[in-house]
Amino acid sequence: MKKLIFKFLSTVTFSFVLISLTTSCGSDEPPIIIEEPVSEVIKNLNSGVMNGSLNENFTLNANTIYNLNSSFIIESGVTLTIPAGTTIQASNGGTDVYIAVLKGGKIDVQGTESSPVLMSSASGNPGDWGGLTICGDATTSAGVDAQAEVGGFIYGGSNDADNSGSINYLIIKGTGAQINADSQYNGISLYAVGSGTSISNVAVINGSDDGIEFFGGTVSVTNSYLENNEDDSIDWTEGWNGSVDNAYISHTIAGFSTVFEGDKVNGNPKFNNITAISTVGGTALQFKKQSGATITGLSLTGYDTSIDMKDGGPLANVIIEGVPADPSLSYTSTAVVTAADFGWVTSDVSITTLPLQGTIASKVTLDPSILYILSSSYIVQAGGELIIPAGTKIQAEAGGTDVYIAILKGAKIDVQGTAENPVVISSTSALGGDWGGLTICGDASTSAGIDAQAEVGGFIYGGSNDTDNSGAIKYLVIKGTGAQINADSQYNGISLYAVGSGTTIENISVINGADDGVEFFGGTVSASNLYLENNEDDSVDWTEGWNGTITNTYISHTVAGFSTAFEGDKVNGNPQFVNLTVISTVGGTALQFKKQSGGTITNIWLEGYDTNIDMKDGGALSNVQIDGTDASTTADYKTGTKVAVSSWTWKSAGL
Repeated sequence: MKKLIFKFLSTVTFSFVLISLTTSCGSDEPPIIIEEPVSEVIKNLNSGVMNGSLNENFTLNANTIYNLNSSFIIESGVTLTIPAGTTIQASNGGTDVYIAVLKGGKIDVQGTESSPVLMSSASGNPGDWGGLTICGDATTSAGVDAQAEVGGFIYGGSNDADNSGSINYLIIKGTGAQINADSQYNGISLYAVGSGTSISNVAVINGSDDGIEFFGGTVSVTNSYLENNEDDSIDWTEGWNGSVDNAYISHTIAGFSTVFEGDKVNGNPKFNNITAISTVGGTALQFKKQSGATITGLSLTGYDTSIDMKDGGPLANVIIEGVPADPSLSYTSTAVVTAADFGWVTSDVSITTLPLQGTIASKVTLDPSILYILSSSYIVQAGGELIIPAGTKIQAEAGGTDVYIAILKGAKIDVQGTAENPVVISSTSALGGDWGGLTICGDASTSAGIDAQAEVGGFIYGGSNDTDNSGAIKYLVIKGTGAQINADSQYNGISLYAVGSGTTIENISVINGADDGVEFFGGTVSASNLYLENNEDDSVDWTEGWNGTITNTYISHTVAGFSTAFEGDKVNGNPQFVNLTVISTVGGTALQFKKQSGGTITNIWLEGYDTNIDMKDGGALSNVQIDGTDASTTADYKTGTKVAVSSWTWKSAGL
């Protein structure tokens, strides 16, 4: 006989399954209809709407837009899979709109570089919606089954290897809705999430609170892009002890809180290769209570404060590049992570200018596509190196003596300009005295002694290593220097304090300096191809026994009232000058020698000066050898061949 089976259910919606049964007599049976329920959540998902609590595994459709118009909660034991290219568009509903993965639940975001998953409000404005919250079973100082500040969700346990799923290539925008006066949603909130969870290639943009916040747990994150999150880009508390590898963080809107904020107990999380850039100042790394971290490959640019131990915690809790944190350093190292590494992210900003300020003690490489604004001092300490690629431009603000670049003893500079793309450091107007200049301190000998103190900045210079290497400068144009320090001292275009012969200086132009173009304070460094135009004191000045060589010098004076083309002072280290051309259209004095100073000059051309040779303090003319004979106060000195600068097309390059 035929048997008909009905399964009655209370739900309004049914699915229909056709099943063929065989009777005992072998005759064909008609389909048996088994009616299975479909929840409202699934029905809505099938219609492209996300709301309610998901109680069974579900996979969204790839390359499909889903509308998130309320809370969407993934219950314990359930996995939501989100394929590549899926878009979840959150309504502008504030705290009522969010996605939460509860303790025991999982999320599987399967984005790719070419097809990331997007979760965003339509406008992507900060605070439009909540964000993504994941709760796990790993340890937290808040204890087992703690209650989250977002949603009151339960989190925390004892399984540090807990697995809440996988996230790969996810972009989140417009999060951070305000819960109450003390709490907001974050872009991604990770509550006691365990190390079995995989999170990589995540971007959080325009969050009104944190980008990513860790509440305890052991989860790690690789490749994160965090842009204009208004509180902390990365925040952690409750003893989180995972790691963040390769993060790019940018701030272009004033008023944010920090790049990092660590709080409470120190789980010593690890951060490797972190680049953070601000165009609006602010604080970079803040540590509250006893929090801390270990950081390597840190690059901070444009922040007013690099390290803030908010509650007086020990600096030893924060280890940066292997040593305790130092708030006096700017930590602008070589940026191993750049925005270009995140080509799958569509940025809302374009950073074209950056401040250049602070003190560094590591290797720094500037970006020639960025215009750097030098608004204060920029100091490279011993062990540090400033690398300036070809074509880089540094705009010095007209801040007088407060604005300068200094390379200290034991540090290096590497200016990599070319004839086609020189490096330019200049004020906007390029007027003499607008800013300080470039100072380099070395370890070579000087009559001032070992560890003498420079008149500019009080920097220490001088030693016994005459082959000391302070780096290389090639194709550099400097304009508008020479700010007044006091009644007796001014900055120079380039000040070289006991710089050694291991240093390379070639193809340098100093224009419109209110003091000297280039001044040597002892040392043994040599230079070639110097173009010095309208420097108001001395174009080339030396003292303290400098004994290097300059090959191919061209000096021009077209503004009256300058001091001299050359000024030598104090002991005679007998520096050498090969191919010297000095031309004035306004008279003045060409070569002046004070005390017992002197030098040896070959192939000289002096033109247009009222006085060619001035032995200021009655020093012997024999101290100055010109083309093989003693200097003469009556000689014409138009005997050499002019240095041809018509091919030096780089010499007047500007911003």
